[in-house]
Amino acid sequence: MDYTQLFQFSGRRVLVIGAGSGIGRESALALHAHGATVICADRDAHSAAATAASLGDGSSSLQLDVLDQAAVQAVARDLPDLAALVFTAATNVRKRIADYTLDEFDRVVNLNLRAAFVLIQAFAPAMATRGCGSIIGFASIRAVTVEPGQGVYAATKAGLVQLLRTAAAEYGPAGVRVNAISPGVVETPLTAQIKNNPDWYNAYAAKSALGRWSSPGELAGAVVYLASDASRFVTGSVLTVDGGWTAVDGRFDPPNA
Repeated sequence: MDYTQLFQFSGRRVLVIGAGSGIGRESALALHAHGATVICADRDAHSAAATAASLGDGSSSLQLDVLDQAAVQAVARDLPDLAALVFTAATNVRKRIADYTLDEFDRVVNLNLRAAFVLIQAFAPAMATRGCGSIIGFASIRAVTVEPGQGVYAATKAGLVQLLRTAAAEYGPAGVRVNAISPGVVETPLTAQIKNNPDWYNAYAAKSALGRWSSPGELAGAVVYLASDASRFVTGSVLTVDGGWTAVDGRFDPPNA
């Protein structure tokens, strides 16, 4: 085995959904840096195009609303030769269960879980036919640890993990790998509400072992790994990138005995 090629993507096309900003944008940049031809997709056509323009070298962009099943299926038909699919789109409504409306419930579930199902259903079969491919979805530490006001979001992320694991089981025999990345607190548009509240922001920073938030770019390495040959025996896994949040209790630092 030529280990110098483990993270090389020359000649491979990768679709990054959510590439217009945040983790998706940084993932596109990182994959391109390793030689991938990146197709940048986002609901916001302008931001997707801006990311693609910053890459150059054959990269392209497209407007895609993952809530539109027909549109997703059309893109899948147009891109039958993908080496990897990365999707990052998500939303959250931070309310207690008693305060949630069903419209809000549907909005979170539809984007965080239903859209993931539609994406896997659309793109995995072509990968299976070719006998290779990697699908990477973004879960969250909220799939395993919760707090008041995160019930619906947490449920969708736990559901996403199990959906991805099931896809790994179903498509693994055909050579398709399916994995989840589980971030901790990341400075993205989705967490702007928290960043604007210093007490809330600092409390979250103190919870991780590293004592800070992550930048979107610090998730890009996990994407490159799971999309690359370096992880070709990794499937059905959850790669946690949370600064130690789920490893450390973090509420009290006891004195030495």
